[in-house]
Amino acid sequence: MTPLVLLPGMMCDARLWAPQMAALGRRAVLHAPLTEHDTVGALAASVLAAAPPRFALAGLSMGGIVAMEILRQAPERVERLALLDTNPRAELPQTRAAREPQIAAARAGRLRAVMRDELKPNYLVDSPGKPAILDLCMDMALTLGPDVFVRQSRALAARPDQTATLAAWRGPALILMGAEDRLCPRDRHDQMHALLAGSTLTIVDAAGHLPTLEQPQRTTAALVRWLEDP
Repeated sequence: MTPLVLLPGMMCDARLWAPQMAALGRRAVLHAPLTEHDTVGALAASVLAAAPPRFALAGLSMGGIVAMEILRQAPERVERLALLDTNPRAELPQTRAAREPQIAAARAGRLRAVMRDELKPNYLVDSPGKPAILDLCMDMALTLGPDVFVRQSRALAARPDQTATLAAWRGPALILMGAEDRLCPRDRHDQMHALLAGSTLTIVDAAGHLPTLEQPQRTTAALVRWLEDP
């Protein structure tokens, strides 16, 4: 059974994937934190250094961005690929510029305010479970801390366009998004689906940017189908 490597979103830890890790317990699952470097290339290299020789790879948001760089660096090691609520394109200049005030605020001790006021409101759909998920997101972010926020922000700002990487891939692939994701909209996922010849596109209703937590059963079911695809 091929091991599965899971990559988290920005300022998230293994708890982002907790429902899926519990459901896939029979499979060797490695959660790879993306905390120690400030470039996507170095983050990808660190995952490759710790990963099994060959593995299935799933990443959400920033995790998907690093997954695409892993695919660029070592396509022969990736058996199958799942990209969740992510973006294959380089960062837009206006988005890159907006990161500088956030970085300054985090360095000044205001990480909680940055997460509360600028990032978290864009994550989730309105639902009875939203407050608990937002609390979990805040706890993950504060646990990781401002230095990780700065490194991850720098990595995302300088990330490369990966459309050519995806166009060259021929393995089984899953593109999945929450239907109401406002951070990584539908056109990015349609583009990835078109670039990946062997891909399936799954839209998860009643979910925003974090379907692993908002709709864990539907997300897990899609991942199981992807893992079992011959």
